Order: sequence, then C-alpha cells, then structure tokens
Amino acid sequence: MTTGATASAHVDTFARDNLPPVEDWPAFEHLDELGYSERLNCAVELLDRMVERGHGDRAALHFDGESLTYRDVLDWSNRVAHALVDDLGVVPGNRVLLRGANNPWMVVCWFAVLKAGAIAVTTMPMLRSRELRYIIEKAHVSVALCDGRIDSDLRTAAECLQVQVRVACFNSDDDDSLEALSAGKPMTFANVQTASDDVALIAFTSGTTGQGKGCVSFHRDVLAICDTFSKHILQPAPDDIFCGTPPLAFTYALGGLLLFPFRVGASSILIEQPSPAALLHAVSGGRASVMFTAPKMYRDLTGMVDGVDITSLRKCVSAGEPLPASTWHGWRDATGIRVIDGIGATEMLHIFISASGDDLRPGSTGRPVPGYAAHVIDSDGNPAPPGTLGRLAVRGPTGCRYLADPERQKIYVQDGWNVTGDAYVLDEEGYFWFQARTDDMILSSGYNISGLEVENVLLEHAAVAECAVVGLPDDVRGNIVTAFVVLRDGHEPGPVMTHELQDFVKAEVAPYKYPRRIEFVDALPRTETGKLQRFKLREAK
Repeated sequence: MTTGATASAHVDTFARDNLPPVEDWPAFEHLDELGYSERLNCAVELLDRMVERGHGDRAALHFDGESLTYRDVLDWSNRVAHALVDDLGVVPGNRVLLRGANNPWMVVCWFAVLKAGAIAVTTMPMLRSRELRYIIEKAHVSVALCDGRIDSDLRTAAECLQVQVRVACFNSDDDDSLEALSAGKPMTFANVQTASDDVALIAFTSGTTGQGKGCVSFHRDVLAICDTFSKHILQPAPDDIFCGTPPLAFTYALGGLLLFPFRVGASSILIEQPSPAALLHAVSGGRASVMFTAPKMYRDLTGMVDGVDITSLRKCVSAGEPLPASTWHGWRDATGIRVIDGIGATEMLHIFISASGDDLRPGSTGRPVPGYAAHVIDSDGNPAPPGTLGRLAVRGPTGCRYLADPERQKIYVQDGWNVTGDAYVLDEEGYFWFQARTDDMILSSGYNISGLEVENVLLEHAAVAECAVVGLPDDVRGNIVTAFVVLRDGHEPGPVMTHELQDFVKAEVAPYKYPRRIEFVDALPRTETGKLQRFKLREAK
C-alpha cells in the first residue's frame, strides 16, 4: 500500500501494510498550511535541528538533580541508534517496544528508534506480561528496549511467543545491556530520511473499555500537534521548564513532556515516581513553569499548595478525562492559575479542542484548536443545532488509523470525520460542553441522564473526595443511576451518608437524576494514566 506520492523509507512494511484502506481514513485538513516536506524525520526536526540552530548548550532534560543539554541528548541518541542497527539488527520499519518510567533513557531511546527509521511502541511501565504479549503480537515487535529494573514481565511475555524478540536493557550492568552495546559508538549517525507519512509510532489506548487499540501516527503527525495545540493554545517559550505526571507511553505526556518543549528549545523535568509531592517539588525546587497532569491531581494538589513556592508556575494543562468546574475553581482560587482544559484522543495523538487565557469558560472544554474543525452530530450523522446533545465529530491534520482493525476503523471514522465516542453540547458561542462518553449516558425510566452531571454535583459536597456515576441494570427502570463514592477522612459511610448525598443531589438538579444507589469504596478503578475504568464499575452486582 502507498499512502502518498513519496516513497517510503521502510524496509519492513508491516505497519504500512496493516493500515486501514485509504477510503476508510478520515479527511485531513490544513496539512498544506503546516508546510512539511515530503521527506521528514520528526526526531531529526526535534533534536538534530535544534542543535543546528544553536540550542546545543541549552538544558533539555532535568532528572534526579542533574541536567542534560540538547547536545548531550543528541550524542547519546546517536550512540543508541548505532546499537539498534549494528547490534540488534533493526531496519527501517521495524517496531521497537520501549518499556520504562519517565527518565532520560526513555527519551534517548525514543529518539534513537525514530532516527533509525524504526517505529516506537512505547508501553506503560506497569503493564504485565499478558498485556505486553498482546502488544508484541499485535504490532509484530521484534526488538524491545527495557529498563532493567522492570524487565521480568517483558521477558516472560517474550518467552511465551513464537516470534523472537530481542531484549536489551538499560539501567543494567549486564554484559549485553544497552549501556554496553552503545558505549564507544560514534556520536554521529546517518539519520534515515523517512517520508512524512511513514509510520513513526504505534500508541495503544489505555484500555478504559477493555483491550487497547493500536493507533498509528506518522512523522508529520508528531510535528502537527506541536504546531497546532502547543503553538496556538499553550504558546511555550524557550525558557519554559515543563513537568508532569503521566507516563511517556500516554500521548498526552509524549506531547507535554517531550515534543512540545523540544519543538521550541525548552526543557522538561522527568519524574519517575509521580505523586502530588513529587510534582510540587518539581515546581518549587525545579522552578517548573508549565505543568501537565490529570484532573484528579489538581484536586489533590489544591489542598497542598499553601505555603509552597509555586511562583514559577504560569501554565497548567489538564486532559485525560473531564475537568470538573469545582476542581477548576478550586485550583484557580488556591493558585491564581486558570487551568487549560482540553480533550484529545490517542487516535488523534493529542488535544484538538481547548482554550486558554480570556477564551476560557470554566466547565467547557473550549473550542476547536486552530487547524481542527469539530461539530456535534445527531443520530443520523447530521450537524445538531446549538444546545442539542449529540456525538462529537472532529477532523484536522491528525486522525485515526487503527493497526489491523478494519471494523473498529469504520466505527471511529464516519464520512471523513473522527467520531470520538463523546457526547457533547455546542453552545451559541461555539464552545463545546462535555456531557458523557456516549456509552456512559444512562437511560433510566425513559430519561437520558449524564453521569458526569451527577458526579459534578456530588463533588461539591464536602464529604466527597472522588466519585463515579454509572447506570446499572434494574428490572423496573431499565437502569438506575449508581454512584461509587470515595469519602474524605472523617466521614463515615452508611445509610445516613447515603441519604445526605441523595438529598444534596436532589436539591441541585432534577430529582429524577439523583443516584438511587450509592456504593462507598476505598478507591476507584483507574488505568495507569489516571483514566477511570467505568466498565469495571458496571460489573458491580
């Protein structure tokens, strides 16, 4: 299969051969305006070009009290690229699995894989052998680079497969470690001149609804998210220092902790063990100015910032799941910073609806990022009028291409639009307001109820630390609104608290929306990226 006029640089054509048929791709918009050449290697643009433009001595990465310059990262990546080609037999188009926490080795390996013309398949460090085995088989991985401190599950997965996977570990003293293979290699490398539409990475969705899907992105896509959301909404400067908690396998973090800072010559603090305390330390001790994390972290941090020097922090970004208005206001009241909310998707690589500055509307996701178009569609696929609940459809310079999954491709891409599975309302001013995932709308006694709306009300109660609302089967009503609630310390679960919360909701929204069933739990099920796994809650009896 060919995907454009430029010949592919890939020798191994597996990824290209397993793209969906071109007729099932979304329509791509504004690509010509971005001005990318037909020959494009995104790693070269983000790293080599930055050194060529005089950024070589600028800090690029901060980790464990030390800093690496752009030239350090380039030299190191080139040595690892040589090890990939010379010792591990990587050829352009091979899929290389990356496994590790957020540390310089992961960044260097990511660059090295792409410079060698291979395809990065970055995985969450907490995945177990069963999950890794699925990814290896789905992407036909032949080489894996893994942190030696967490290699057991990967090696177990590799041993169970029929195909051979060559594993090289970093942070390891073994004779065949990546340190040993790359030591003494040249600090220059002949970068593979990939086509702009050669596959650069395969990102697997985090599994909020079950088994993850392999989402394919091209080299041009990697730069496109830098030149749309980051350029127009985030607007970073070379002196910015980025920090955040999501793992680099999550494309939200890939953009926020690697791509966006490297596109402008800024730097990033990498945190191996993310926590509220570690994130605050990155801001107060590392003088971070831009922060990427999830709504729950903002809620946790709000009560911790008093007395902490966060004066360096100027921009905060939230994505991954909806940002409740109460959380937005709580963070703004505590810090004076207005959180930049946004919706993205692994299928789209990053955020495509957002807002910043005076364009922000608390509780709204925002408006389409420049370069993207979006509308709300009805059940027939036609644009719905403002104020009408419908499905979100979007298109722009990036878009969904599932790896070897034609049936899911037809569901996600309809009439050239990426239909994300989110239920939204568009207002008269063009702002998008999230209501629920389309499969999270609760039909109870003939009423359509947004679980998110009920959650937002419950979160305003002083006793509620976290909550999630789903519909569970009921013989009389079809489904009943069910709230899973984590209480704050000092509040006791039981019938009294149940009635108090139910009455609280009834007083704030239409009574038919109140949770007829409340389950008190110690924690909510989440993926490693912090996304709520509602399908697990629906399994409750």
